[in-house]
Amino acid sequence: MYGVCGCCGALRPRYKRLVDNIFPEDPEDGLVKTNMEKLTFYALSAPEKLDRIGAYLSERLIRDVGRHRYGYVCIAMEALDQLLMACHCQSINLFVESFLKMVAKLLESEKSNLQILGTNSFVKFANIEEDTPSYHRSYDFFVSRFSEMCHSSHDELEIRTKIRMSGIKGLQGVVRKTVNDELQANIWDPQHMDKIVPSLLFNLQHAEEAESRSPSPLQATEKEKESPTELAERCLRELLGRAAYGNIKNAIKPVLIHLDNHSLWEPKTFAIRCFKIIMYSIQPQHSHLVIQQLLGHLDANSKSAATVRAGIVEVLSEAAVIAASGSVGPTVLEVFNTLLRQLRLSIDYELTGSYDCAVVSTKIIKEHEERMFQEAVIKTTGSFASTLPTYQRSEVMLFIMSKVPLPSLHHAIDAGKAGENRNRLTQIMLLKSLLQVSTGFQCSNMLTALPSSFLDRLLSAALMEDADLRLFVLEILISFIDRHGNRPKFSTISTINDISVLKLKVDKCSRQDTVFMKKHSQQLYRHIYLTSKEESNVQPHYEALYSMLALISIELANEEVVVDLIRLVLAVQEIAQINEDNLPVYNRCALYALGAAYLNLISQLTTVPAFCQHIHEVLETRQKEAPYLLPEDVFVEMPRLTKSLDHLVPEVFFRQSKISEVLGGSGYNSDRLSTPYIPQLTDEDRLSKRKSIGETISLQVEVESRNSPEKEERAPAEEITYETLKKAIVDSVAVEEQERERRRLVVEKFQKAPFEEIAAHCGARASLLQSKLNQIFEITIRPPPSPSGTITAAYGQPQNHSIPVYEMKFPDLCVY
Repeated sequence: MYGVCGCCGALRPRYKRLVDNIFPEDPEDGLVKTNMEKLTFYALSAPEKLDRIGAYLSERLIRDVGRHRYGYVCIAMEALDQLLMACHCQSINLFVESFLKMVAKLLESEKSNLQILGTNSFVKFANIEEDTPSYHRSYDFFVSRFSEMCHSSHDELEIRTKIRMSGIKGLQGVVRKTVNDELQANIWDPQHMDKIVPSLLFNLQHAEEAESRSPSPLQATEKEKESPTELAERCLRELLGRAAYGNIKNAIKPVLIHLDNHSLWEPKTFAIRCFKIIMYSIQPQHSHLVIQQLLGHLDANSKSAATVRAGIVEVLSEAAVIAASGSVGPTVLEVFNTLLRQLRLSIDYELTGSYDCAVVSTKIIKEHEERMFQEAVIKTTGSFASTLPTYQRSEVMLFIMSKVPLPSLHHAIDAGKAGENRNRLTQIMLLKSLLQVSTGFQCSNMLTALPSSFLDRLLSAALMEDADLRLFVLEILISFIDRHGNRPKFSTISTINDISVLKLKVDKCSRQDTVFMKKHSQQLYRHIYLTSKEESNVQPHYEALYSMLALISIELANEEVVVDLIRLVLAVQEIAQINEDNLPVYNRCALYALGAAYLNLISQLTTVPAFCQHIHEVLETRQKEAPYLLPEDVFVEMPRLTKSLDHLVPEVFFRQSKISEVLGGSGYNSDRLSTPYIPQLTDEDRLSKRKSIGETISLQVEVESRNSPEKEERAPAEEITYETLKKAIVDSVAVEEQERERRRLVVEKFQKAPFEEIAAHCGARASLLQSKLNQIFEITIRPPPSPSGTITAAYGQPQNHSIPVYEMKFPDLCVY
């Protein structure tokens, strides 16, 4: 009876008859629309039958595929699509299972048309929002199959393009269907991301090659515009835009692996494009996660070729520029620590020629490639710093400066020839990085921009013998001081007649700047003075010194600072005039020219007519009699110098007494102006490993203090009270100033007093010392007789018993 019912159409279930009626006798006629409407109405009226309709349609489709009746296959898929679009009920889950089974059957086919047909149906299904969740549905097969279609290598270009585009659309559908539904399969799992992301990147990469062969984008037709490239990029942007905080790592890791496997870091164009897409697509607050992923990948490739590491660093630089302010994340110093560590490793690779010092490396390290990598790291350091707020930027600069190896008590440096090379390269690269970070740095308060811990280490580097290091230090200081963009106006040293043409931006010195100069001015002047004495200086050094003097005068100057700067420049002129360090002729002429250019500038800034007249007179005299002392003849490509500077007339020098007189009449401190500048003594002279003025000063001060008269008797101990402590705190500054003035007078006396006066002073001291020594000798040689008379020593010779030396009382002057 069952077989009879199966053969008789009238006795078959109604849903089967309705399904059969939608298929025409000739498949070319297409879907029978009236019958399709009946089937849809039946499915809506009896939703419990929907799963059976789907199962029967699936059965027919599988049979038609096996019999190669592709026309009926298309009709079946069209009917399924219409049912999906029309039916939204709780029973649709079972129908979807049949639908996905039919789509999978089409995707498994070798016919490209069936694959595209199945993909299109899946995309339509992906756009449907289901009312009820599905707990058991799996999309693993679809992810794998669509990824495989994205890598299609069909012989015909047109078919290959269609298959790849279908694969990309399918992946996009899977993402849309699963990414927002927590009950669906987690599409962010590594097993899925490792297939989806490389498939999209493959099509982006393939498009790079195709675009390089295309004649012009303007000639592209409307059909060509819808390419796998644009579709893959759109899908990738959508995927990353949906990524939450915890999914960024799984989405970025396949990108890094793909770039590694296909060696795409070296051209770096494609890698930069990929990460631009990533940075613009993800949520801004997640940008620092991408940066951390790149930094970790850089560490993992620390022994890769320099070109690979340089590509990663270039991508880092571009990503940092795109990222919003503060996107480096909470571990700011860790970012810069990683970059500086890579810089040190690159220097070691360059010096040793091997990626591993323990074994002989089979890779050939090219020095120029390592240098390119180092420059890329320095550029990236600046890119990162430019995204940071001011306070974090200051911390970064202090952090970088702490990494610079300096010959100090608290910082060990490598010894030996190799150690010296490593130290020098490290110092240069770190100071370059610091210069890159400080460029464009704007801070209204110099005390916060240049704290003592930072400034001390930076200025100690200015005493190094290496000329490049000193130049970097000067450039860094200039970048801090120049807050109004005046540096380009002092790029060349000249004695301009009217500085108004420079259009300088000058603001009144703020209270914070005044406090900064009171605290650090002598330290800055001292290093300018010592740097100007270096024999290895060349034109860029003098230009940097001139810029620094000029910018201090504009940015940080009050009357006291102007007076000290004039004293400093006159002391620099004295260096060239006395020439105790045996400087070459060029260096001496450069110092004369530097002083002329600066005094010409400061005279016009102070607008004191008598001061301007004196400077103008000296410049005219030099122009007539000694043009080689002017910057126009010294700081040129071929300097016009003289053979000797021993017979210069006094009129070509700027006179301190004259300047003190003319400025004193305008309200400046004439006593301070008339006092020659002498740099303060610090511990850096001992650590700089070369002779400095500090040795002479310390010797003179020590001699003077030792030759002082006998010490006064100690005053009785004073009772310590609150008033005593208060008075000591208040008077401490005044006492330090008096002590500094006393030392200065002692030094000045030994430097400026006539020889006869110094000889007479020392002679009086010597006679006093000699009389004391005579008393000591008299006591030692002829001591008083012992109470017991004489005693007989060995060999029977009488011998006087003398007082032991440790019991003798020596004058205080002779006791050390």
